[in-house]
Amino acid sequence: MTQPDAGAPAVSVVGSVVGSVVGSVSVVVVSRHRPAALSLCLTALTLQDHPGFEIVLVADAGSVGVRPDLPIKRVRFDAANISAARNAGIMAAAGEVLAFIDDDAVAEPTWLSRLTAPFADPAVPAATGATRGRDGLRWQVRAERMTGNGLAVPVQPWGDSVRLLAPEGGRPVGTLGTNCAFRRDALAELGGFDTAFAYHLDESDLNMRMAARWPDAPTAVVPLAEVAHGWAGDDRRSASGVPADLTQIGRSAAIFCDRHGGDSARASERVRTRLLRLMVSGRLDPLRVAPLMATFHAGATGAPRSVCWPKPLSDAPPPPFLTLPGTGPRAHSLLTGWHWQRRRLRADAVRLSGKGRLVTLVLFSPSILRHRVRFDPAGFWEQAGGLWGPSLPGDPAVRAWRFRVRAAREAQRLARTRSLQKLDEIGGV
Repeated sequence: MTQPDAGAPAVSVVGSVVGSVVGSVSVVVVSRHRPAALSLCLTALTLQDHPGFEIVLVADAGSVGVRPDLPIKRVRFDAANISAARNAGIMAAAGEVLAFIDDDAVAEPTWLSRLTAPFADPAVPAATGATRGRDGLRWQVRAERMTGNGLAVPVQPWGDSVRLLAPEGGRPVGTLGTNCAFRRDALAELGGFDTAFAYHLDESDLNMRMAARWPDAPTAVVPLAEVAHGWAGDDRRSASGVPADLTQIGRSAAIFCDRHGGDSARASERVRTRLLRLMVSGRLDPLRVAPLMATFHAGATGAPRSVCWPKPLSDAPPPPFLTLPGTGPRAHSLLTGWHWQRRRLRADAVRLSGKGRLVTLVLFSPSILRHRVRFDPAGFWEQAGGLWGPSLPGDPAVRAWRFRVRAAREAQRLARTRSLQKLDEIGGV
């Protein structure tokens, strides 16, 4: 197996590769057969407070034309290979820093500016943020390190400050593909994402190769660079996250372990444990566990061994930078009220978002229901749940709140990622 030379001092090498302070940013969005989710993702990107970035959309023929009103780069691509699609986006991107987000994710308005700020340090080749789950509130991933088995080890949370974490014992910080950024020159030198990983562990393999090439180079972990990941369904899993086939996951796990010295049995054990948890929760038919594991093992058995490291990407110049207009800081309006006032409050949210404001609508019910957040196609966030129910990880199942106190608490929470500047209305009594 061919490996790059990792003998040079890491920081000096990174400095020579990536240059100095970042001057331009591209956001690469890969989508395949999910136009509705993609439209939401693009709408949220238009609300970013980062000025003057470009969007590169890599999508199938039925999705590449979504949001035709937006001046974005569009690359038609319909192969079932996430790494090849991302590499197509890299080749079309003209930014010095490239950020990646999935089509079923919605970025907070401050996501891009916070995620890319650490690249002012020339020693930083990569950054990752924090990702919430499909309810928009509970965590999916905050910070973790990758092992040679392809398994993630969580890093203890430390608050909102940015930290630069170099690889530790050969374990680099993992950069979830729906919330990460890299210097373009570093990606090009490493060969981008390896197309041997058509699905699963594609970004983890990149993290391992980056750590081997620059063993002391830190990845910036930016807790306040947040996205909500919807986990939309596709031909490999349902919308509830239940897998339909594990062949590609087994293949990727085998290649990853072979390349990075991992134990494929550990990866298989983790997959089986996840299936059993889905079974216990009632989401997976017990009779489906063995057939799914059979697809995993079939993929692992058929995987090639000793796959060579990718060659550097072409140095052909990308198309000229295409700035997305209308982005930058804007005022944020918070509307709150009872769920029976939702029709009027939603109309107010549409009106205010149409005037260029960021808008969040919080609807309470007199209950202990857990809160959920969705992003509306009209361009505003809607949070709904019980006045006495939890909205954040760690909240008690029930807590006594008065309406105005609870509304103020949600406003304080939202100020962290949406730069709350104005409280337009507090409804309810």
